[in-house]
Amino acid sequence: MLDEFIDLILPSIIAIIELIGIFVVSVSALQGFYYYLRGLFGYKGHNIKLDLANGMATGLEFKVAAEILKTVLVRDLNELLVLGSVIVLRALLALLIHFEMKSSKEHDA
Repeated sequence: MLDEFIDLILPSIIAIIELIGIFVVSVSALQGFYYYLRGLFGYKGHNIKLDLANGMATGLEFKVAAEILKTVLVRDLNELLVLGSVIVLRALLALLIHFEMKSSKEHDA
């Protein structure tokens, strides 16, 4: 009975978390573009690169959380291998973004 409930509710939860990740990345990209356009006209108040990287990292964290929840629904080894490789790739992307953010902060200081 619990398995049936999990199979019923978990796909919706995963979809919501993935949508949150997409929303975070989209909003940070639009915000970065807005500040880029303002920078073209002389306003230099924001570190666009750092803000965008922070938004991408946060969005990726939501996407990784959704992938981790997907492991509950895995039924065979092939699905697990694909899911594991997606998680590893997203974790590497998050690590690269955090490294870029750190180097950007050090460069600004």
